[in-house]
Amino acid sequence: MKLRITPLNFATTFFIVIAVYIWINGAAVAGRPLEHFSGTISWIFVLFAVVVFFLDLIFRNFFAELKKLWIIELCFIALVTIIFFLVK
Repeated sequence: MKLRITPLNFATTFFIVIAVYIWINGAAVAGRPLEHFSGTISWIFVLFAVVVFFLDLIFRNFFAELKKLWIIELCFIALVTIIFFLVK
């Protein structure tokens, strides 16, 4: 199996690191700690990581060339970011 680094690999790693950080240090919003919701927020980020991982597998099956895969995944990340900021 050929190891290919893609943008969604970085996103999966980011979500896992954030989940572990929140699990260990707890979550805080506006300086006020959320003692009871840290575990829940961590599990949400783990769920995000799993979804992004499966999406990466789907994109790898559809696009064999690494250059096209990078372009498609970067466009997908940009689209999700734009939609996030429009909804927010």
